[in-house]
Amino acid sequence: MNALLEDILVLDFSQFLSGPSASLRLADMGARVIKVERPDTGDICRQLYVSDVRIYDGESTIFHAINRNKESFSADLKDPVSLATVKELITKAQVMIHNFRPGVMERIGLDYDRVKAINPDIVYAEVSGYGQEGEWSRLPGQDLLTQAISGITYLSGCADQPPVPMGVAVADIIAGTHLVQGILAALFQKMSTGEGALIQVSMLESLLDFQFEVLTCFLNDGNELPERSAINGAHAYIAAPYGIYKTTDGYIAIAMCPVTTLGDLMKVASLRKYTNPDHWFDKRDEIKSILKEAFEQRPTAEWLAVLEPADIWCANVYDYNDLLASEGYKLLQMEQWVVSNHHRIKTTRCPVRVDGKRLVSEKGAPLLGEHNKKITEEFEL
Repeated sequence: MNALLEDILVLDFSQFLSGPSASLRLADMGARVIKVERPDTGDICRQLYVSDVRIYDGESTIFHAINRNKESFSADLKDPVSLATVKELITKAQVMIHNFRPGVMERIGLDYDRVKAINPDIVYAEVSGYGQEGEWSRLPGQDLLTQAISGITYLSGCADQPPVPMGVAVADIIAGTHLVQGILAALFQKMSTGEGALIQVSMLESLLDFQFEVLTCFLNDGNELPERSAINGAHAYIAAPYGIYKTTDGYIAIAMCPVTTLGDLMKVASLRKYTNPDHWFDKRDEIKSILKEAFEQRPTAEWLAVLEPADIWCANVYDYNDLLASEGYKLLQMEQWVVSNHHRIKTTRCPVRVDGKRLVSEKGAPLLGEHNKKITEEFEL
């Protein structure tokens, strides 16, 4: 067991991805995390995610991945007796997390002011979709919807394509990451002041921060909208040759490098005329068209053999099968087995290492209400 956050008790009322991803990271670092779940159904992620994910005993694989190393305490927060028990449990905690829409915790009676009244030094952390104020605050904080509003969908793909969302729940996961940062900072402050804090993160704000590079360009460039390249789009603000190109047997990714140097190495004479770096952006579609035709003439390995020795920033483009077969991936040892309700489930580990050691635990996700008896007796609830 990892002991970085030993003696930190986290009560996690959140569901699905953003909040649970934050408590997962705290658990990876040694905190004790108790999921407070509604009876009968629990966290909606137990049953609901995507239709073709392998299921263990009726529960989704993703639930087991994101809730490993936690305990489950089921309680009906609408029942006064259960709510009183949960409030007593809150007095024992150092951190409390939720990701309900604004107003929900107020109606239940577990908003920050009332929680602080029973546990003055608690670190109270909440994730919302769009913040606490304004008409957007009532909108559902769902990943695709926040991506749509944030502008990020106009950064990927090519100019003639419709908006392209990222194929991962980036808003949820980034918001969870930011919540952990806030929680850890508040815990550090608490060591010197003895005071807790209210930590608030919204998925939209997290996505806007995620785009700080391109948003800063936009804000300081006369509000000129980013223009995706028409060919081999990869980054709306970066000049040619930046992009992914098809080869005879796969794909190759090319990052920033002088177009003329690339032309010399690839023996593409028509690229040598682009000596003005300004043209690498102004004429990037023209340049990329030439590169597209050239890369299609040889396999990826041959191009890498030409470009890598010359210190050109390039890479093979892997799918998951390619990635898992690669030596670089194997050396990272990113996979771990966890045991949950007698099932062994393979998932990823915490990416953080401490003193060279990987943070891993075999403890899988809990059954709904699995630890009610243990927690009730331990804390004399």
